[in-house]
Amino acid sequence: MNILLAAAGSHGDIAPYTGLGARLRAAGHEVTLTTHDTYAPLVRAAGLGFRSLPADPRATGPADPSAAGTPTTRRALTRRAAAFIGQLGDGMADAAGPDTELLLLSTTTAPLGWHLAEALDIPSAGVYLQPTAPTRAFSPVVSGGRSLGGRGNRTAGRLALRVVDRLHADAVRALRTRLGLPPATARTVRRRTEAANWPVLHGFSELLVPRPADWRPGLDVTGYWWPHLAPHAQLPAHVEDFLTAGPPPVSIGFGSMSATDTERLGTLAVRALRRAGLRGILLSGNAALTAPSPSDDILTLTTPLPHALLFPRLAAAVHHCGAGTAAAALRAGIPSVPVPFTADQPFWAARLASLGAATPALPFTTLTRKLPLDDAVTRLATALTEATTTPSLRTHAQSAAHHLTTEDGPTKALHTLDRLLLP
Repeated sequence: MNILLAAAGSHGDIAPYTGLGARLRAAGHEVTLTTHDTYAPLVRAAGLGFRSLPADPRATGPADPSAAGTPTTRRALTRRAAAFIGQLGDGMADAAGPDTELLLLSTTTAPLGWHLAEALDIPSAGVYLQPTAPTRAFSPVVSGGRSLGGRGNRTAGRLALRVVDRLHADAVRALRTRLGLPPATARTVRRRTEAANWPVLHGFSELLVPRPADWRPGLDVTGYWWPHLAPHAQLPAHVEDFLTAGPPPVSIGFGSMSATDTERLGTLAVRALRRAGLRGILLSGNAALTAPSPSDDILTLTTPLPHALLFPRLAAAVHHCGAGTAAAALRAGIPSVPVPFTADQPFWAARLASLGAATPALPFTTLTRKLPLDDAVTRLATALTEATTTPSLRTHAQSAAHHLTTEDGPTKALHTLDRLLLP
């Protein structure tokens, strides 16, 4: 079949689909991934077709006070999401063509993709990296990871979906008009989709999120879809040299999250590493994290490296706890120090901690805004020491890594799609 896979967001929201897409392609399907131009090389390196999705997940209005740095308040996050969704509908409509026979939709693209599948009269399925269906088992992933009790969790889950539908209301109205579809609200189409037991495959492990007993039929958990990695990929020589020059270092990096006070952030990272007596690798990322001055015990990397190559060589990793980075640390069998910013990151931080593979979370705003620098250094250094000297953290992380080797998420996803949708 000719499959169009639509995904939007940051690197961690896109990379797993290169692994899923490569597996579908190996089974004989033509797979095109439509996403942002930034990720075109990533997509093509996996042997997939690429179509541009012009929406920018970091887009903001000219007077938007959240324009600088990743928004960490619910209001700022909602404002940015609304601006992003406004661009996304038209981009998806442009990317889908008459050759598309199956539409696979990420968490972000599904609320608009349902209308596209209706207009094209083709089957579709969800390929989600986060659990979104209401359940008694846990509260919505954007609520910070705290349980509200069975009834409260499920009620909060329904309310979270209503917020999503409200955010999409204008974009859905415009998209249905463009596609020549009869008027229908975002909430109406969601209810119709759910009533039909629309299939959703979740690309995470039941080790971290067991499938809730109260989920409806059609909601499956397949295991992780690891980003595609070339068979002979290697770390750059200067990274290899640093790794072999001393004890395993700790990485500190926040991926696609951005920050405003980069000077404080770099000082915080370096001082905490040295107070804990550790070598470190600073993963610059969108936060522009860098050491204040060159030194032999700290390496700053401005070019992203595959977690699958770097993380197994580390003593621990400090990260924002996005779904992909949290999974990569587990896969590598190393403890995590979660520093969540926003959205689903506190949820994944809590999940890692519940497995015994992470220290308690240190919210980014606590380290960078609420605490004086000296106190923030002490808090981070204490967590680094705990992560690298507590045997149980490494034992639990390594046990999780062993379990993950028994899962094959892309193949399970392929078989599920074969059973449900593919001829």
